[in-house]
Amino acid sequence: MRELDAQGIFMNEQHYQTAPEDKIPFSQKVIFGVGMLGNQMFPAALSIFMVVLVEGLGMNPLLWGILFFLPRLFDALTDPVMGFVSDNTRSRWGRRRPYIFIGAIMTGLSFIAMWQIYPENGEVYNFVYFLLLSLVFYLGLTIFSTPYVAMGYEMSNDFHERTRLMGVAQWIGQWAWVIVPWFWVIIYDPALFDGADAGARHLSIWVGLVCLGLCMVPALFGKTQPTPENLEVIARDTLSKNVRTLFVGVSDTLKNKPFRRLCLATFLVFNAFNTVAGFSWFIIVYYMNNGDPGAAGTWPAWFGTISALSTCFLVIPIITWLSQRLGKKNTFIVSQGVSLLGYAMFWWCFQPENPLLMFLPLPLFAFGIGGLFTLMMSMTADVCDLDELETGSRREGLFGAIYWWMVKVGFAVAGLLSGLILTLVGFDQSVPVQTEAALSGLRFAYILVPMTGTLLAIWVMKDYDLSEQKAYEIRRRLDDKRAA
Repeated sequence: MRELDAQGIFMNEQHYQTAPEDKIPFSQKVIFGVGMLGNQMFPAALSIFMVVLVEGLGMNPLLWGILFFLPRLFDALTDPVMGFVSDNTRSRWGRRRPYIFIGAIMTGLSFIAMWQIYPENGEVYNFVYFLLLSLVFYLGLTIFSTPYVAMGYEMSNDFHERTRLMGVAQWIGQWAWVIVPWFWVIIYDPALFDGADAGARHLSIWVGLVCLGLCMVPALFGKTQPTPENLEVIARDTLSKNVRTLFVGVSDTLKNKPFRRLCLATFLVFNAFNTVAGFSWFIIVYYMNNGDPGAAGTWPAWFGTISALSTCFLVIPIITWLSQRLGKKNTFIVSQGVSLLGYAMFWWCFQPENPLLMFLPLPLFAFGIGGLFTLMMSMTADVCDLDELETGSRREGLFGAIYWWMVKVGFAVAGLLSGLILTLVGFDQSVPVQTEAALSGLRFAYILVPMTGTLLAIWVMKDYDLSEQKAYEIRRRLDDKRAA
């Protein structure tokens, strides 16, 4: 027979068992996961489409970096506002679903519009047009993603059920990274399109409409928790009070030490990875195939697909299993340590004479990003409980907004650094054959930048102290408080 611990919670040899009321039906996990597929499809598609600005439209790499940086910075600044609004909304459809619905439509349609650009319009016109439409796109993405992420945080109160939910969601979401690399093949197929810019214009229509539909699924079919009673009134005459409350809420989240560690570690890993993520295409095309996209063929697509499949069928199952035995913090450190070996192997495994070798590090390399969000989204939900105990407020939207604010600032900085690194190593987009120094610089950056970010993130997380036992003690005290 199982025995009850002091808090009245069933325990096995090492861990608490999930209470029936905290279990999420598998159908709801899938519904939430379909939204994650749309949520990840947009940035995944952008990582492919953005190269077209340089390769297909001949845009200066520095302008390309600015187009990465400014819209994402704008996106990051709007996140806390959206989190506050979502947390304090009352409607017959709940706090999250109306915004998820509106944001899905806005994001899908603006994605289509911003890729309707033509080389003959000139570099300055295309730069300004793309920048303005990008701002609309990222505003829609904020309206969708901030309440969507908060929906996931509040779906269960259980320490491990949260990880299982995020495991299912990330598994479904990873298929974006399986599918999207083949956009290389479609966009650059001369039998389909006259050029990469034409490929981007046509493909963006299908991508925008499909992602719009995926993102609407949790708005139409997802279930959220009942709306709490102690919400702020949002109206014109309470605007000044709302602004003060927002700043107090942001201050409270940033005072939360475990949350600060999650944000900083994510910033380091994600920023370092994304700084060089697009370089794999340049390395495969320019280093391994002498600057000929036709000769590179489907190798860039297979590179991204194998990496994503490794995450789906190897990384996420192992991470979910390990976290229930080693704990979330230890699992994070182990997974990032494994990724370091994968990064280092790329120096020897990008070989023009043997392209198959580049797939060898991918199962290890995939542990870096593959394990990051499965664990971090689950750990952020635990932090929301700690915040409620300390402040009396449920602020999943604000915590999600601040967390993804760090992610998006990292993405913005990564975009700027990408263009800067391309410039510093001497990459010249106007010539098919790059210098040996430029190619060596790209390969060094592809390895050293993510390794540095990963090592710093491990150092940040080594003192993270919100353990399983502490999380359940927090839940017990919250239950007692609510009962009183």
